[in-house]
Amino acid sequence: MYGKSEHRDDYQDVPRPIAAMARDLPDRHHIPAHRHRWAQLIYGTTGAVTVVTDHGVWVVPATRGVWVPAGLTHAMTCAGAVAMRTLYIEPQSAWHLPSAPTVVSVSPLLRELIDEATRLPVEYDRDGRDGKVMELLLLQLAPHPVPALHLPAPADARLDELCAAIQREPGDQWTTAAAAARMHMSPRSLQRRFTAATGMSLARWVQQARLIHAVTLLARGTPVTSIATGLGYATPSAFTAMFRRTLGTTPTDYFTYPR
Repeated sequence: MYGKSEHRDDYQDVPRPIAAMARDLPDRHHIPAHRHRWAQLIYGTTGAVTVVTDHGVWVVPATRGVWVPAGLTHAMTCAGAVAMRTLYIEPQSAWHLPSAPTVVSVSPLLRELIDEATRLPVEYDRDGRDGKVMELLLLQLAPHPVPALHLPAPADARLDELCAAIQREPGDQWTTAAAAARMHMSPRSLQRRFTAATGMSLARWVQQARLIHAVTLLARGTPVTSIATGLGYATPSAFTAMFRRTLGTTPTDYFTYPR
């Protein structure tokens, strides 16, 4: 788009500290696991994006992006049509950003700066107006504490199988007792082992898995009533209350910027 390449490899060795690429992707588009030499902000102005790394799974709407440090293997899947506006930053210029993947809040100003950056030439004038835009973009690009949809991945093969099953069927009744019976373990042993491996209780992990499933469906236009029913909630209001309690907003407002 905008007369620029849509291939990530063309942005890994440019003579500027930051490069921006625009690419429109359809619902369910999947980019297999890969890595690159420059750090990346994965961001879409529409839909939602799921990012998977060895550290876990993140799902973000258009108000947030996922920061991926240089050299980290990651995969990406779209929920809904995603207007991806991604940044590639040389590691030396990303010194103020985390060394681990994290969620970055994208303010309306940062959103406009990212969009403008995708329209600039790859070899933009560093001393002119375009250079100032990129400098301001880097200043605005900083992690902020936001409620994140994150599923930490357990470094335990048996628990990994359990987590995969939960993600496949998030609406099932994943009580500790039921999960322990599936794993042929006592509930106490499972809870202790699960918390040690993920940093979360099983109940919290299941809730996060359900929220991730819900956000993915919301990005595809699925009604809240259908999502609530599929996840086993008695009423849409019960599901909405859980959503608001956890993420600080309602399902219908999750994809909009705070007023």
